[in-house]
Amino acid sequence: MLVTQQPVFRQFWYPVVLCESLKAGPQSFELLGEPLVLWLDGAGQPAAARDRCCHRTAKLSLGCVDQGHIRCPYHGWQFDATGACVHVPQLGADKTIPANYRVPAYRCTERYGYVWVCLAEPIADIPPIDETASSDYRLIHEFYEPWQTAGLRVMENELDLAHPTFVHTATFGSEEHPVPDSLEIEDTDYGIRVRGLLGVVNPEQQQKNLKMDAGGTVRTLEMDWFMPFTIKLKIIYPNGLEHIVVNTMTPISDRVSQMVQFCVRNDTEAETPAQDVIAFDRAVTLEDKQILESTDYDVPLSPSQEEHMLTDRPGVMIRKKVAALLKQHGEVEQTRQPPATKSPAPVNHSVSAGSRR
Repeated sequence: MLVTQQPVFRQFWYPVVLCESLKAGPQSFELLGEPLVLWLDGAGQPAAARDRCCHRTAKLSLGCVDQGHIRCPYHGWQFDATGACVHVPQLGADKTIPANYRVPAYRCTERYGYVWVCLAEPIADIPPIDETASSDYRLIHEFYEPWQTAGLRVMENELDLAHPTFVHTATFGSEEHPVPDSLEIEDTDYGIRVRGLLGVVNPEQQQKNLKMDAGGTVRTLEMDWFMPFTIKLKIIYPNGLEHIVVNTMTPISDRVSQMVQFCVRNDTEAETPAQDVIAFDRAVTLEDKQILESTDYDVPLSPSQEEHMLTDRPGVMIRKKVAALLKQHGEVEQTRQPPATKSPAPVNHSVSAGSRR
C-alpha cells in the first residue's frame, strides 16, 4: 500500500514538529507528500499552511513571522493562519487584497509537546494518552527522526512479541523466550488492544533504570494501536514501574516516515535520569531501525501476499482493519505493482527413458 495514494490518510492527525522549535521561527515539514510551513500565530498558537507562496511559489518556510503572520521571503506577502493574504507591500494602503490571494491552510493544534496537523476533515481524534495528564507520571521526549520504512511495518513490529529474541540481542531479547507467555487481542473502535507477557533479559543499564537487580524479568504488556500509525506500548514491571512508549510514524512519503517517540513513566528524574532512559531506548530503537529499513515499504494489505505465523496475529488484524477503512471510504489499495499471484505448481521437465529418441 502506498500511503500518499490513499486520500483517507489525510483525515488523521499526525505530530509533525516539536512545539518548542517554532519559537525559533517558521519550520518546514512534508506530510503525505504535502510541503508544510508551520509557525506561531499572533496568539502564540501553531499554524500550518502549504509551503508555497501563491504568487511565485517560493517556500514560505524560508521567510519569517511578522506579528503572527508568515511572510514570504521573495516579495514580502503575508498570510494569516487561515491562509488568507493580509498584506501585499506592492499594493497601496487603499487597495483591497484580492480574495484569491491565499494559500491552503490546515487544521493544527498542540498536544504532548508536539504540533499535530490534519490535512482534511478529521475522522478520528488525536490518540489519548491519559497518563500525561497525571502528576504521577512524567513525559520524556525521546526521538524525532526520519526512518526509511513504512509506518505499518513499525506498527506491526511494536506488537510483534516474537522478534525481540532475534533483533534485540544487545538490549532485552531473551533466547529462552522466543514467543510470549500469553497473547490476547481485542478489537476496539480506535484500532486494537493487545495484552501479553514476555520474559526478557535485564542488562546492567536497565537494572539501574528499573531499580531491579535481577538479570531477567517479565514484562506485562498493554499495547494499543491507534489507526493508522500510532502505538502506545505500556510496559509494567514486577516492581510496579510503568514505562510507556508512544510512537507515531508520521508519513512523509511512501518510502519515509518521521519517527516521533516519547515515553511516560511513573518515576522521577531523581530516581532515573531522563538521559539514562533515553540511552537504553535509543539502543532498542536502533536495533529495530536496522531491520525495518531493510523491509519493503509497499506493505500488502492482503494476508495472502506474505507468509504469517501465530505471533503475527496483531499485524494481520491491523492490515485487515486498514483494508476495511479503505473500502469504507470507497478506495482501492494502491500499490507499486499489481499483487503477486501464487506461483503455479512446478512443471516436471524430466523425460522418461522410454520416450527418448
